[in-house]
Amino acid sequence: MFYSKVLNCEIREEFEGVAVLQHSNDEVAGCLTLDKRIKPTQDGVLIYYNVSGRLTEAVEAVTGNGGKIVQAQHSIGPFGFRAIVLDSEGNRIALHSD
Repeated sequence: MFYSKVLNCEIREEFEGVAVLQHSNDEVAGCLTLDKRIKPTQDGVLIYYNVSGRLTEAVEAVTGNGGKIVQAQHSIGPFGFRAIVLDSEGNRIALHSD
């Protein structure tokens, strides 16, 4: 629920424990996997999710869907803008827009 609301896209379970983000044709999308052996972390790799043109809306959806804002929306120079948040499980992610 967190990712479908924040990213504003359909996420469907393709296989047991594997949910695929909405995409068409051969586009790169992404997937979420459930593995009870892996623990959420704020200290690992920082994955960026594209929320092109709707960063403010995406950040506003974070807390209402069980997440937490770590760094509010800010400029990353010529690369656009981002916000760093924790998802509903406690994983640190970045929301990015031009």
